[in-house]
Amino acid sequence: MSGRLTPHHPRPNLRSAQRPERLRAAALGTVLVTLLAPALSACGGDAASAGGSSTLKWTSSYFPTHWDPVVGGSGAQFRELALVYASLTRTDESGKAVPDLAKSWEYNAKGDEITFHLRSGLKFSDGEPVDATAVKAAIERAKKQKNSALFGDLTSIKSVDAKGLDAVVHLSQVDYQIPQLFGQRVLQIASPKAAKSPEKLDQNPVGAGPFTVTQIVPGTKAVLKKNPDYWDAENIHIDNVELTSAPDSSTVVSGLQTGVYNFADIDPSQAGAAKKAGLDVFVQPGFNASNLSLNVNKAPFDNDKVVDAVRHAINRQEFVDKLTFGYGSVTNQPFPKGYVAYDPESENSYPYDPAKSKKLLTEAGYKPGKLKLNLVIPAEDPQAEIVQSQLAKVGITVTIKIDKNWATPFFAKDLTFSLYGTTGRDSAAQTLTAHFGPNGPLNLSSPYEPAGFEAAIAKVRQTPLDSPDYAKVLQAATRAGLESKALVFTYSQPNLIAKSKSISELPKNPAHIDWTGVTIDGN
Repeated sequence: MSGRLTPHHPRPNLRSAQRPERLRAAALGTVLVTLLAPALSACGGDAASAGGSSTLKWTSSYFPTHWDPVVGGSGAQFRELALVYASLTRTDESGKAVPDLAKSWEYNAKGDEITFHLRSGLKFSDGEPVDATAVKAAIERAKKQKNSALFGDLTSIKSVDAKGLDAVVHLSQVDYQIPQLFGQRVLQIASPKAAKSPEKLDQNPVGAGPFTVTQIVPGTKAVLKKNPDYWDAENIHIDNVELTSAPDSSTVVSGLQTGVYNFADIDPSQAGAAKKAGLDVFVQPGFNASNLSLNVNKAPFDNDKVVDAVRHAINRQEFVDKLTFGYGSVTNQPFPKGYVAYDPESENSYPYDPAKSKKLLTEAGYKPGKLKLNLVIPAEDPQAEIVQSQLAKVGITVTIKIDKNWATPFFAKDLTFSLYGTTGRDSAAQTLTAHFGPNGPLNLSSPYEPAGFEAAIAKVRQTPLDSPDYAKVLQAATRAGLESKALVFTYSQPNLIAKSKSISELPKNPAHIDWTGVTIDGN
């Protein structure tokens, strides 16, 4: 992951990450303003307008708080920012890095330098050239800008040389993860001219992506039009986009039915209603995982027995049963089962065992009811209530406290006990270091790091992605990370999307929303 959490939870709850990639705290705006595009009829009006243009009407519970990709980080909102910004690479349906602004790349023999070759003739929407100088500026800004959410993801980057259309990236260590890292989640590239004023860029994004912004109502709505200068414009068949902040989840399905929207991410609780309404509901593969965050630098979690007591008190299946409506699964890792980084050997670590939990608490010196914890979260979240109930069963009293400014103490590592969820990263090494590394943004216990993790993750970086040993090496790093006492993972669920049947199928790129080749009513 990288610098930010994006609050994660079923809709009315929180989602952390990238200033919480899912404690979804703040993202639910309630608004709809008069749309600029031609009015569409109440039902089925999401087709093309009379003039033949097609409009995507997307309501999102992750509406961007920031439009500067350096500040927005790599949380769930990167999907919306990808309308405006392109990256050096993108992710295909297998999860591998493929060309985007860069047409190709190669490492040197040692593996500590990688050269990206950019496509020729490209421009940002303000007319500035897309060249290696722009790439160098984007990387340096992500590393150095004071409010960057991405600097922690770029620790392998020593320097960048700009040579026309060739960006030569010098690394501080052998790292074969860079093509995965430089995709939409971490390196969405803005015009260096516009980025000279980050505050203005934050409200007036300038990129080289498939669309350009014509209007933004902060926190509420963005209106975009197709970018004719996008490198793959011939495969973008949508003319206009109206992106709005999602209202309460219970009203999204009716909005889709009446044509107010034609595309929306939905909560699992709404999937059944969406299907009954005749909408297309599809599961977008992803790397989502929710967890409890413990600060081992603060009492009582500086006592290993208390940490283990919490681990054994958690019944993961209850989260799945109550929150995912059949779409989720238990996980004790920052990855769902089936993903290359998921470690089967760690699957049964710390099983649900309330009797053992009580015994550990007694050994730690806490009689039933004597251990009291504050669980601090950014918004109401049913996950918190489940945690409260489960810990009560072993004699731990939990008080849920809501702090709308939760992100500040979380990232300052001032909280003792919290929740968040992650949408994962295209680079598995990035996901692991974000959770378990000493400077990991999702490690509430920084600078704590589990023994053996540093060496294990270094080996991952040193292993080419096409090596036959890559999966084994990666899973070993996951195993080392899971020795951490700072995280208790609970469940995973995919991203659910509901859309009008007028919109064609989308590419099934894990965790990404890709509009390449997508049509609306055949346009």
